[in-house]
Amino acid sequence: MEQTAELRLSEKVRALMEKGQLLLPGLLVAAVIALASQFIAEHYGAPAMLLALLIGIALNFLSEDAQCKAGIAFGAKKMLRFGVALMGLRISFDMVAALGLPVVALVVSGTFLTIGFGLVFARFFGFRMRFAFLSAGSVAICGASAAMAIAAILPKDERSEDRLVFTVVGVTILSTVAMILYPILSQSLGFTDRMAGIYLGATIHDVAQVVGAGFSVSEEAGETATLVKLLRVAMLAPIVLFALLVLRLSNVKADEGSDSPPLIPLFVVGFVGLATLNSLVNLPSIITESSASISRWLLLLAIAAVGLKTVPKDLMKVGKSAAAFLIAQTVFLAAVIAIGLLVVLPPLTGTP
Repeated sequence: MEQTAELRLSEKVRALMEKGQLLLPGLLVAAVIALASQFIAEHYGAPAMLLALLIGIALNFLSEDAQCKAGIAFGAKKMLRFGVALMGLRISFDMVAALGLPVVALVVSGTFLTIGFGLVFARFFGFRMRFAFLSAGSVAICGASAAMAIAAILPKDERSEDRLVFTVVGVTILSTVAMILYPILSQSLGFTDRMAGIYLGATIHDVAQVVGAGFSVSEEAGETATLVKLLRVAMLAPIVLFALLVLRLSNVKADEGSDSPPLIPLFVVGFVGLATLNSLVNLPSIITESSASISRWLLLLAIAAVGLKTVPKDLMKVGKSAAAFLIAQTVFLAAVIAIGLLVVLPPLTGTP
């Protein structure tokens, strides 16, 4: 019996080692791209996600290499899901309570209204349910990270990778533009520092750009913007579950031979579980900070792998209408939050 158990264990270990050897070359390529992107981002201020994607696209021929193919596919799928799940440790109930119910209601309303806008108006831009969810979710929640999380649960077809890459590029560029323009817009609208922080956190797509824009206004605006942005990140799990429900009710199916999304993805369960743990238990800062760092690196590696799987000429198939659709959703979200801050919130909070 003992020899049989040892034999089974050794076989499992051998199988894991063989799988590791199969995945290692592709994962190493994606990891090197992620490291290079982060280095350039830290020294020159460019968005690391966008850099990882573009460098990956430039090296897309490696995805067809027999040694790299499996590892790149693993990085684009599994590393992404681990990274999204770990984002849950950045969220807590106390963070939501600190913002106050009116602000929370405004941010949540803006998220759902933007997604609703995307679903309703997608057909006017020539798109169906999949791109509507993908683009609207990325605009409404947290940019590139949300796009990758939503893409993981959408039924796959031959255009899935192209839509994802285009969305990541689009929301990252729009986030960078918003980081420059929105602080100026906040000042012209007469927002206080706290109102500016709410506006920036509720409208800019990616976390890094939110932080940059917020602290360019003031310390208070930066801290408020970061809190509001994390609230939007917390919306990722319910929106993904909502998307799954709508997709099942509308009977949107994957192409033949593609995997159908599970009823409740494990990475969403992990996200919710870790957020709940962080809310109920006072975790040491080293754990929350380390998990945030690991999550960022995993997402960066995943987007590098997605870039490696992308053929540049296929991106042109998405077209100008996709860019117009992303811009329309971004403008809609910015308008909804501005109206909320100027018209709806003052009577609720007693502010002039």
